[in-house]
Amino acid sequence: MSKRTIRLATRGSSLARRQAATVKSALENRRRSVELVTVETRGDQIQDELIHRLGRTGAFVRSLDEKVMAGELDGAIHSMKDMPTEMPSELVVAGLPERASPNDMLLTPEGRTLDDLPQNAVVGTSSLRRKAQLLAERPDLEVTPLRGNVDTRIEKLLAPSLQSEHERRLSTADDDDDEIDLDDESQDWFDSLAEIERRALERTVDTEYDAIVLAAAGLERSGLAPDVPTQPLDPTTFVPAPAQGTIAVTALSENASMIRQSIDHPPTRVTASVERTILGALGGGCVAPIGVFARLRGEYVNTVVRVLSQDGSETIEATRDIPVVNHLENAREFASELRDAGGAELIERATRETPTSPSRQE
Repeated sequence: MSKRTIRLATRGSSLARRQAATVKSALENRRRSVELVTVETRGDQIQDELIHRLGRTGAFVRSLDEKVMAGELDGAIHSMKDMPTEMPSELVVAGLPERASPNDMLLTPEGRTLDDLPQNAVVGTSSLRRKAQLLAERPDLEVTPLRGNVDTRIEKLLAPSLQSEHERRLSTADDDDDEIDLDDESQDWFDSLAEIERRALERTVDTEYDAIVLAAAGLERSGLAPDVPTQPLDPTTFVPAPAQGTIAVTALSENASMIRQSIDHPPTRVTASVERTILGALGGGCVAPIGVFARLRGEYVNTVVRVLSQDGSETIEATRDIPVVNHLENAREFASELRDAGGAELIERATRETPTSPSRQE
């Protein structure tokens, strides 16, 4: 790749562009000129479907990579957890910046923990994995589909309680002139609201959520973490999606070297490779509840895997210290043992139980 401007594909969502901006900044710190090009994906076009109903994994990936393979762009920036484990032979993962937090986060208006949620609480998530793990811990929960960008999901969570408080304040306001005006205390309350809370006041919602679950990395990158009470979910028990919190830059092999030298974080490459290798060996893609979490511990990669039934009533889970030497081969062996221990049956059942829309597959 010459010294010309590097053109990188990104999705157009606020979160995707924030992620892309971190890659752009890292490359520009190496005195490269970078242009971000927005590309609409299949997943962006279909707003009324949950992720697992879009067909096989890649609803947010393929359109970007096609631009790269056609030679129109030099690379594409992805959330790695959205990427299929099998990539086109022309492409390589050219760069993996240092991973953000892999955790999932529980968000509630009151800052409650999972144990503190009321009986039969309504929890929103678009992820089969999160749903299964929630039900494994709390079978009483009503786990309800939730889609939209990070902002939209938080607004849906906050809207009922904020609107209720707003109505309460209006009902007690001074209306001597037959007009409802906010008193000073209520005006101070309104002025103290974050922008996302003010938008929530205007949102119409069909479902009142007691809690929602989001990825910590997306919440942090969106800059919204301070605006809603959160509780981290332990990644060794509430196991994240493989490579959650990891940004990947794909490119043609001849363009990969400079990107890798500029932004690649070797520990992240090791852990992400272990997680995705296990996912690929287990099978199931985005239609089975599978969590994999790896972290470097000296000469080993401490790895937790959890495979669940869709209702969370059955689980196959194990932890192993995988030697960094030959970590991919050892990861495949670990996955094979989990399949033989019952994981294959759970995954095959989940695949049969998950409807997809053939017309919406990529």
